[in-house]
This record gives sequence, C-alpha cells and structure tokens, in this order.
Amino acid sequence: MNLRTLRLLEYNKIVEMLTSYAASPMAKRKCERLKPRKDPVLIQTLQQETRDALIRLNTQGNLSFAGLRDIGASIKRLEVQGALGIKELLDIGSVLDMALSARQYGSSDDNEEKAHDSLYSRFMELVPLEHLSQEIHRCILSESEIADDASSGLKAVRRNKKLTNEKLHNQLNKLVTDQSKQTMFQDNLITMRNGRYCIPVKQEYKNSFPGMIHDQSSSGNTVFIEPLAVVNLNNQLKELDNQELAEIEKILENLSAQAASEYENIKFDFETLTDLDFIFARANFARSYKGTEPIFNTDGIVDIKQGRHPLLDKHTVVPVDIKLGEDYNLLIITGPNTGGKTVSLKTLGLFTLMGQSGLHIPALDGSRLNVFDDVFADIGDEQSIEQSLSTFSSHMSNVVYIMNHVTPNTLCLFDELGGGTDPVEGAALAIAILSSLNDQGIRCMATTHYSELKLFAMSTPGVQNASCEFDVATLMPTYRLIIGIPGKSNAFAISKKLGLSDDIIERAKTNIDSNKVDFETLLSDLENSRKEIERDKAEIARFKEEARQLKERAKAKDDELSAKKAQILADAREEAADILEEAKEMADSAIKKYNKWTTNPHKADASTMENERKKLRTKMDDYRKMTPEKRKSMTSHHTAKDFKAGDTVHVISMDTTGTVTAPADSKGNIKVQMGILSSLLPASDLVIIETPKQNNAQVSINNKRGMGKALNIQPEINVLGMTVAEATSLVDRYLDDAMMAHLHKVRIIHGKGTGALRKGIHDYLRKQSYVKSFRLGEYGEGEAGVTIVEL
Repeated sequence: MNLRTLRLLEYNKIVEMLTSYAASPMAKRKCERLKPRKDPVLIQTLQQETRDALIRLNTQGNLSFAGLRDIGASIKRLEVQGALGIKELLDIGSVLDMALSARQYGSSDDNEEKAHDSLYSRFMELVPLEHLSQEIHRCILSESEIADDASSGLKAVRRNKKLTNEKLHNQLNKLVTDQSKQTMFQDNLITMRNGRYCIPVKQEYKNSFPGMIHDQSSSGNTVFIEPLAVVNLNNQLKELDNQELAEIEKILENLSAQAASEYENIKFDFETLTDLDFIFARANFARSYKGTEPIFNTDGIVDIKQGRHPLLDKHTVVPVDIKLGEDYNLLIITGPNTGGKTVSLKTLGLFTLMGQSGLHIPALDGSRLNVFDDVFADIGDEQSIEQSLSTFSSHMSNVVYIMNHVTPNTLCLFDELGGGTDPVEGAALAIAILSSLNDQGIRCMATTHYSELKLFAMSTPGVQNASCEFDVATLMPTYRLIIGIPGKSNAFAISKKLGLSDDIIERAKTNIDSNKVDFETLLSDLENSRKEIERDKAEIARFKEEARQLKERAKAKDDELSAKKAQILADAREEAADILEEAKEMADSAIKKYNKWTTNPHKADASTMENERKKLRTKMDDYRKMTPEKRKSMTSHHTAKDFKAGDTVHVISMDTTGTVTAPADSKGNIKVQMGILSSLLPASDLVIIETPKQNNAQVSINNKRGMGKALNIQPEINVLGMTVAEATSLVDRYLDDAMMAHLHKVRIIHGKGTGALRKGIHDYLRKQSYVKSFRLGEYGEGEAGVTIVEL
C-alpha cells in the first residue's frame, strides 16, 4: 500500500489507538509496524486470530500480559553462554510465569470449539519451564536481594558476617559508652567511613584513641577514627563481603547456565507471548468499537452494512451503507459541503486498510470487503507553496500518479474530482478520468458538485449516483448516504434560508441554463418522492409492528384461556375422582356389611338392611343434586316402558353397569342389580347397553342369582403387559367379584419388568378399605412377579 494513502486516510491514528492496547514494548512495536496485506490467505489468518481472541475475551475474560518483559538482549547472551545479571534473570522468570499463566488460560475452557480455534495450539505449545522459574524466584528475592538459602556457601558467609558484625559493634559500643571518655566524643554513635566502622572523636582527643583516621568533619572539629581494637574485625568484614560477592556471582552463573540450557524454549515462549499480546491487542481494540469480522472476497465486491467511521465519536457517528462491485463499479456521491461525502469516502478506504491489516471493522455482521492490491486516494486541499502548485495542480498531480499506477484490482477514491478550476473544463476532465477507470473495471468512489457528473452516472452502465442527505429546513446534514439518487447542491434553498432576498435568488435562477433548472427540478421531485416513500415505509413498518404486537397479545390471551380451560378440566377430573373414590368406599363398606350378614345371618335383620339401603339411596340423591354438571355428558332418552328384565344398563349417576331385574313400578322406577347392590332408579338415570341376545334360560339364571359371575371366579388374575390404568380397572372389578364369592386370598400376576406396574397396583391396593393386607409372592408363589392379597 502506498504511504500517501495511509496518511490521507489517517491510518496512523488507527495504529496509535491499537498500540495503546498492547502491554509489552515488543507487541507495541508490532502494532506500530502493522501494514495492510495483499495475500488473501494471510489476511484470513490474521482475521481469524482476531476473531478467536475476541471470542475468548468475551467468554473467558481478559488475559493480562503485564508480566511479559523484553528479554531479547538476554536471550542473545544466553545463546553465547553468557552470564546474566539479577534483573535479567528476574525478567526471564517473569516471562516463564507469564507462559504458565497463558497456557492455563488457553486450556481453561478446553471444549471442542476452543480446541480447533487458531490460538489453541499457540497456548498449548508454550513451555513454562516451571523448575527454572521456581529456582530463579527461590534464589533471587528482588533486584537488590539474593536469598540466604540460594547456596550453602552464601548462607555460611552471611552467618559469619553476622557474627563478626556483632563482635565489632560490641567492641565499639564499649568505647562509646565508657563514662570516663564521654567528653571526648563528638556524638555517642558508631558511623562508617570508607566502608569501615569508626567512632567520631573531638579533634583535641584524637591521640587518646590509637587507630586509623579515615575522615574528618568539614569544620575540622571531629575526626573519624577506626580503633586498633576493631581493625582486624573490619578487615574480616571486608573479606567476608568479597566472599559474599563471589558466592552471588556463582549463583548467578549457575542460574544463567540453567537458562542457557533452555535457550530455545525461552526464546520460543518469548516470541509466542509477544505474538499473543499483539493478537489480543487487536481483539481488545475491536471490542472497544464493537467491531466485526468482514467477509473477504477476490471478486471486487464491497458491501458495508451500517459502517461507522472509527475515528468519529461512536455515540454520534451516523452509520452508512456502501455497496460497490456488483451492479456497478463506480459510485459518484453528490450533495452540499459538510454533508458527509468525504466521511463516506474515507470510511470505505479506511475499512479496506483495516480489514487487510487483520483488524475488525465497526460495521454489522456480514459486511463484505474485497482484497485490493492497492488503494489510491486524492482527498483534501494540498496546495503546495514550495512547489508553486495551485490547488488544482496539486490535485491533478496526484490524479496523474494514480492513473499511471492503477490496476484492475485497485480501489480509487477521489474527493471533489476536477475541482479548483473552470467548472466546465473540470467537469469534462472528471468525466474523462472516471470513464477511463470504468472502462478498466476499476472500483472507484468519487465526490463532486458537478451536475454533469450526475448525468454521467445516470446514463453510463456500471456507474451509480449517491447522495448525502441534507435537511434544508434546519440547514443541517443528516450524514445518511443514499445510493441511487443524486444529491442537490441546495445553494438557492440554503441562501434563502439564510436571508438572501427572493429578487436576487430569482435573478440567479435566470442565469442558469433551462436544462439545468429542469434537471434540478427533477432531482427535487425525486428527493420528495424518496422522502414520501420512506415515510410510507416507516408507516408500514409501524403498522406491521402494531399487528405483530396485537398478534402476540391475542396469542397470550389464547394461551391464558387454554391454561384456564386446562385447569378447570383438571379440577373437574380431580373432583370426579374424589366422588368416585367416595362412592367406591361406600360400596366397599356395604359389601363388607353384606358379607358379615351372609356369614352370620342371625345378626342381620330387615330393618337394619333397609336403613343401610336408605343411606346409600340418600347419598346417591345428594350426589345427583349437588354435582349434575360434573357428571359425564351422557344422557338418557329412554322411558320406563323401554326397560325389561335382563337388560344391561349404564347407571349415569354412579358411572357403573348393572342389570335390570324387574320392570318399572307404578312410579316409573326400575330395579337394577349392580353387583351386590340393588336399587330403584328412574329411567332418566339409565342407558340401555346393546348386547348380543342371551339364552333366555341363562338370563333367568343370572337374574335369579345376581352373582352368577362371582360363582365362577378364579383365585388369580393376570394383568401382564397392561398399563397401570388398565390393570387397576380390571383388578378393581376382579376384587369386587372375589368379595362376592367369599374369596379371602387372591393372587395378582403382574410380572417383574421395570416395577412400574407393580407399584401402581400396590398404590391402588393401599387405598382399598376391604384389603386387609398384601405382599409380594414368596419362593414357589411367583416371588416379585405376583402380589398376594388378603380380603
């Protein structure tokens, strides 16, 4: 990419913003050297890295590169087996710690998606060298302190230094605390001169303290004497200091040797972490302006959706849609100054540069960019006083350069092409230049004021008009780019709004060619039509939104009604179940009493049995009165005459089946036998069930016995393969028959299976009052596949 275009499009400001997101000086240098690339594969790789880092930032949080130090010089010294200083070794330890932290970050969300992103292998290939970093931190506490335990030799030397120091201070303390000599000391303290411990003595008493004079005060009143008694101790301290330095040198040499043996791994970690810092800087930069990954192609197609110029205030910038390379290769933008034409021009150019540098662009997902070999731009007023060039000459020099270097795969951007000279000649030149570019199929975007270029765009294949909207009422641009409609200069309207008299404006209009007036009128009509269409579209969108909301409210209401309906039905079923359960308990109780009476006839008497029958009848009547709406919707259309002995009927009020045992009485009530119960019921409560005609003799037997079915009952029932509901219904009828047959123990065969059927049957048996007990079968009885019930 040519440097002039980078400068004109302010690419350097993008780089400065990017650099601020890098942590290490190495990554900052990479940011500063970032330039657009031409290789589609490399561009895609850079974009993929930025995208994957951005995904990790959003899902895992930030990765700090604060521990990444510049150890480039240290690595070169390690390469030649050189010894490193304390700070250099600490920096290497910091880089290795950073490598460990980054590796943990890279594998913290180790799922399939992350395992295939472009960064996973970089993280996993890092070699933290924990043994080396731990050894460095064990030996070196800070840039000015080596740990005592760094080596046994250092520990011994420092122990000796401590003992010698204590001896020396004890000797000197005896001198400075001697009461007989207090007047000889300038200060009652121990000081150090030339690396040796001394005492401050007044000048006149210096001969009273044999030893070496190391210094005297500026006034000459005090001399600093090293007493002979501590000279040897001072000498020992000096020697121990030298031994300590020698031990530290050994420690640093040893650590340097260990680091040198891992030279290649340290260099790899350093370079990889620098790359990651650079990649995450791009991702953090993209996150700051909500950037998205553009879709690149090599077909010359540009489709920017809601693009926002990255150097403008993100809260006020107006998004623009820019298309190029599909239906047309050349886009001419017209309209008044300060209307946003140049911003649109720069947005296209800057997005191209950013995208080809591996940076996301501030636009909606799905925006497309072409990989251009170069971008040429002629933007702004670059009058050259030094070269004695006018504005027009300066612009034309740039245009000449561009025309000499363009290729079919370049992008050209012209701001006010042909401006700065006679309008007629300028327009003619602009049309000629743009025609040449259009003939070569070069993608181009240009801004202009010339009406001739508007006509050129309308009449030339491959060229399209566009305009930046301007509100004449407020004299303010809206900065919206409208493709397909040329813009008006609005000079007359703006002048009138600013107060220029109508006479002058009308006189000005007479100086314009009638064809141009007609053209401007046409543009005005097109603009008004466009605004009217947009208003209609907005209103249609509003109606659609209202319809959608109404539909949602109707659906919500329907869902609410459905829920209420379901709740009502559930409540009704629950109440019906309670009523049936109560009726069942009543029947169970009556059966038990009947069994007792049949077993002990002496305890039964007609009056007692009649009272029980009346109680049951009263309960049934109460049920019919209280819950007629809860009963099944089945109704009877029979009359009393329709019923004859032997008919099988459904009793609506009790939801059970019975047999008519006698014709209707004088009141129209019909006697029905339901198991062991016999009751007089009205014809309206009975529905005849059609059954195959039975042998009259058999009917007669059944009517006489009433319990013929019970006489042939088996001591077991098989419900294998049934659902819980089917099985419990069958078991319920079976147990009724068993009770009437005076069976005291029966067996239910349900099988083992999943246990669901067995559990359902057991739950049912627990609720039956006439079931004394039940248990699973024992060995020889069928074990867990059967249940033994005692009645």
